[in-house]
Amino acid sequence: MKKVLVGVLTLVSLAMPWQASAEEETTTSAEALLHEMDHATRHLSYEVSYILIKKNSIEPLRYRHAIENGQTYAHLIYLSGPPREVIQRGKEVSYFEPGLDPFTIDSNRMVAPLPPIMRNNVTELSQFYDFIPMGRSREAGTACDVVRIAPKDGARYSYLLWMDTRTHLVLRADLLDRDGEPLEQYRAVSFVVNDKVGDVLETLKSVQLPEVVQLPPQPQVQLSWQVNWLPQGFESIANNRHRLILTERQVESQMYTDGLFSFSIYVSAADGFSVREQLVRQGRRTLHSQLLHDKEVTVVGDIPPATARRVAESVTFDGGSQP
Repeated sequence: MKKVLVGVLTLVSLAMPWQASAEEETTTSAEALLHEMDHATRHLSYEVSYILIKKNSIEPLRYRHAIENGQTYAHLIYLSGPPREVIQRGKEVSYFEPGLDPFTIDSNRMVAPLPPIMRNNVTELSQFYDFIPMGRSREAGTACDVVRIAPKDGARYSYLLWMDTRTHLVLRADLLDRDGEPLEQYRAVSFVVNDKVGDVLETLKSVQLPEVVQLPPQPQVQLSWQVNWLPQGFESIANNRHRLILTERQVESQMYTDGLFSFSIYVSAADGFSVREQLVRQGRRTLHSQLLHDKEVTVVGDIPPATARRVAESVTFDGGSQP
């Protein structure tokens, strides 16, 4: 039954939005619509019940959001399976996961299965992505403006967004591969925009949350390699050097993001378990590993396989330096 349902939803996803009639056409640009979406996402009090559809799974979730005295209050909860939830209270985000001790970190943004375009810098993204109006359609029982977010360089995935014409909230987001096939979908089932959502989240002010984890500062590591090609807009946000627990093999890593997508590069000395080349793709996630000289280079992240391969092949090493 599960496979049948996934198949039906995938077929439905392939239907393109119908074009608006002449009376319904809007002069608002696609970029302006995304700015309105960003403002609505940050400032409205709302609740969205949605499903996250992947190739082999469907997961129901609920997200609530409100602003009070300039503070963000948000609550995301998984509606099936083991209890899992994320709570944001101002600049503190708490995570509750099965099998892990609850913890809180200093952050103004939760890490959660929500469309990354929400709470993102639309102006910065416009340097690397085209925003293409696709007319109007219906989602979650309401009229929506549809916008495609397509990379200018063709080296990463794209998004198709459905935004409520009245509130400008995202009601559907399809992550598409370079052939236009859906990899993942966020689809609202129901939503409400009402100040009473803030009343529901009022309890977050008094709930006992875990203490904030004090993370030690991460010193910048001088890596023994460089990457000579990245898709435009990707910047390094962290690097690290550590040893694997089982093999004691030293690994150097660096993480990159363009705001919508991210990936990491791992470099280590090759050993008897290293393979000449390996490619694994599961949904949005790609793992590409290959040997360069006596080093194993692995790229892991939300980028197409061809892009991961090109990034890996562009890595060069300092003479005589060992990772």
